[in-house]
Amino acid sequence: MGYLIKASYLSIILSIVLTGCSQNTSKPTYSANVPASLITADKIETQSLGGLYFNDGMPNPETVEKAYDYIDLSRAVDSFLDGMPAASIYAMLEGQKGIGLKPNDIGISETLIDARSIWLTPQTTTPYATAELDVKNGPVVIENPGAVLGFIDDAFFLHVSDIGMTGPDQGKAFKYLLVGPDYEEEIPEGYHVIKSNTYRHWLIMRLFVVDGDIQKTVQTFKDSIQIYDLADAANPPTQQFFDLSGMLYNTVHASDMNFYDELNAVVQYEPADAFNPELVGLFAGIGIKKGVPFEPNPRMQKILADGAAIGSAIARALVFRPRKESVYFYPGERQWYSPLAGGSSEFLNNGERVLDDRIMFHYYATGITPAMSKPQVGTGSVYEMTAQDASGEYLDGGKTYSVTLPSPIPANNFWSFMVYDNQTRSILETDQKSGGIDSNSPDIEANADGSYTVWFGPQPPKGKSGNWVQTIPGKGYSCILRLYGPLQPWFDKTWMPGDFEVQE
Repeated sequence: MGYLIKASYLSIILSIVLTGCSQNTSKPTYSANVPASLITADKIETQSLGGLYFNDGMPNPETVEKAYDYIDLSRAVDSFLDGMPAASIYAMLEGQKGIGLKPNDIGISETLIDARSIWLTPQTTTPYATAELDVKNGPVVIENPGAVLGFIDDAFFLHVSDIGMTGPDQGKAFKYLLVGPDYEEEIPEGYHVIKSNTYRHWLIMRLFVVDGDIQKTVQTFKDSIQIYDLADAANPPTQQFFDLSGMLYNTVHASDMNFYDELNAVVQYEPADAFNPELVGLFAGIGIKKGVPFEPNPRMQKILADGAAIGSAIARALVFRPRKESVYFYPGERQWYSPLAGGSSEFLNNGERVLDDRIMFHYYATGITPAMSKPQVGTGSVYEMTAQDASGEYLDGGKTYSVTLPSPIPANNFWSFMVYDNQTRSILETDQKSGGIDSNSPDIEANADGSYTVWFGPQPPKGKSGNWVQTIPGKGYSCILRLYGPLQPWFDKTWMPGDFEVQE
């Protein structure tokens, strides 16, 4: 009897189970044709994160942790790459501030710049003049900049205005008025008004040396220019000048997690709406938010350290081993390239922001103006860079190379080579002050056919010291060829510089 009762119970239980299974497997009345592409499998193997696990689409705790770590890391990397322009201008202005320059003061490399001052890829053939313009407390006047090649960039390294020969003044007597984003008072007449979205700006000017006399050129510049606050226009203060030549200071942003402190300083100082909202949101995603202390916890500190390391690696890959054919001037024929080869200082191409080109430029160079990306025949300057020899190997400071510039060299004014340290992207530290050579160098000699061969290495080949650029064993480097006043053969590519050829 007991057995029959137990069997009956088992029969009932089995019936319930089977009925439940039948109900679970039957199609609901309101059913959709769900594409397989919408379904998240219970286990997914990924190359980046390994196994991801789900229960009917719901991530398990391990997968949730992986997801948050990854999105924080990706935002840290993107903040490094996309925030680089802001950190770069900040580092430049803070570097000047660290050696005593206040806003409106003008620093000049009166006897040219050298490797003791860390800048991103400067030249050493003509003097620079530089100043911080801060409009947080009101507009700033720039009076009579003179015959210079100059421009103003804002706190995100966006071009605001050219001044000097390529600006509205065209080198003549003139008054600019730089006005900030929240200035509401009446603007007086008599000024060329420049409006900006940020408070801090960098003014950079390259002086045109007259008759080879640098000292006279600098003095003429000093006698003309004046920068002061509009509030002091009735009685401008005496202009302050600083000689930057030989100064030991740094203007290059960090490549480790200190980068994020630099970026945070920009966000805290500038207006909340100074930058693109999506970009501001990206920074906020890693804790950089205006009005909020930037205090990453230990977990986030580790992620930021990785973000900076990965971001730096990406930037270095783009700069020193570019994969895009469009950045090369002579694809398949020469190693010379440039992030500005596309001809846009805004890195635009048919509505696309070419992000890799922007990263390349701001990690390697400083100062942005349309005049750099769209030079005119016979005026301005063009830039070709390389970090590789003719065979595609990185340049080695312990080897000797030769580079030949065929005749005639299409430069209306002059040409120059400069070598730069791989780590700092500033002038390579050697015993040569110039860190390069140019066609105005007193001892340089042309070949019999009018071409020039320049030698790069630890020691000059016998009889070639006038055409020699020193490098250092154990140190890699990159090189920039500049043509000042480029002529038509450069534009139509009928002229090509030679590659770095290893000399045995």
